[in-house]
Amino acid sequence: MDDLDQKILTAMATDSSTSVSRLARRFKVARSTVQARLEKLETNGTIAGYTIKLGDVALARRIKATVLIYCESRASVSVVAKLKSIPEVEMVATSTGRVDLIAQIACASTEEIDQTLDQITAITEVQDIESLIHLSVKFDRSI
Repeated sequence: MDDLDQKILTAMATDSSTSVSRLARRFKVARSTVQARLEKLETNGTIAGYTIKLGDVALARRIKATVLIYCESRASVSVVAKLKSIPEVEMVATSTGRVDLIAQIACASTEEIDQTLDQITAITEVQDIESLIHLSVKFDRSI
């Protein structure tokens, strides 16, 4: 990956809707050069896909929570597979220390959060959970 590839990646990470023509003008290269670079970055797995960033209006309708999950010994793989089937679960990560898994959920209401937490605790291998509702986001570098 050279300097132009890195510039294209940075620009696309900032705004994935940026057109190929705009990138070509910005980096003073031919449109076909940018298109070929993007195709190469997609093919080699550097770019896995394109997404949207939700605006404040959409985000205001979603309540997020972090769920600390304690599993039976060696059951994390099974629990992760079951968590994947719950649409409100946005992300699951393994953890060090006393917590086995950390999940992030997003719901439209506190009632929906409660139902989602019930679904998580209903997973046989889940021994206990602790939930932390997000009140306000001060900054988020992931978006």
